[in-house]
Amino acid sequence: MIGNNRHGIVLQDRDRKLLAELSVMRVIDREQAKRIAGFGSTTRANIRLLRLTRAGLLRRFFLGTVGGARKGLYALSPHSAKLLDVPYRGPRRGQDQTVVADFFVLHQLRINDIYCTVKCNPLPEGAAFVRWLSFHEPLSKDAALIPDGYAEIAVPDGTFCAFLEVDRGHESRSVWQRKVTAYLNFAVSGAFDRQFHQPRFRTSLGNLSVGSVHCGLQPLQSPQKFFGSLRSRQFNATDSGLQFGRGQRMTSFSLSCPDEILLPMQSNHGWYAALL
Repeated sequence: MIGNNRHGIVLQDRDRKLLAELSVMRVIDREQAKRIAGFGSTTRANIRLLRLTRAGLLRRFFLGTVGGARKGLYALSPHSAKLLDVPYRGPRRGQDQTVVADFFVLHQLRINDIYCTVKCNPLPEGAAFVRWLSFHEPLSKDAALIPDGYAEIAVPDGTFCAFLEVDRGHESRSVWQRKVTAYLNFAVSGAFDRQFHQPRFRTSLGNLSVGSVHCGLQPLQSPQKFFGSLRSRQFNATDSGLQFGRGQRMTSFSLSCPDEILLPMQSNHGWYAALL
């Protein structure tokens, strides 16, 4: 029996899975809880989330939406973080507090949607999810990069590796120039090889907006024009995605969306695509 005297609860395997996933996802809404923990119905999800909240294992707060409605959001509590022996991270919002235009939360929810899709949705034949990493500090002392995520997917001829960058349209041209340069340096320095024991990686762009042009499931033509100014002898335009590696083709650069690796998603947070 876990929880306080008034609201004790017996943890089920699904509860433990949900809490463990929250240590990665940091904050979730009900729909993400259903996907990642395997709830078969909204009613069951609502009941269990409420019980876990009352038992002190989840912190609940609300995000204000259009029309005055509220959406419940959930994060680990200090008690559940201690139970899992993981750092207590996540948004520090008051219990049952209502927040408006919380950019950290909105950004994290979009990252989580991609995580749920990569881990829970069927992948192309021959592909299998391997692992996902979240980052809370720069990749290395020389790489001023804190990616939004990193995924490894096993494919017949090796392992596909991708860092994730999610932009809600708030990052400037200069920020993206610095990020691309930093990823290039991380690749050619050999730091990626040493840390991840893989020969190459891609950087996947989720929900990329450039100026007033939103590029969700649309062909990524506008971002391609945007990044065109970055092309030099270091870049080779290919149709393989935004790819970094070592060797004769040291780096390649493209923002096209091959159909076989495009994972389109729609959620309450908008349309976007993950390039994997």
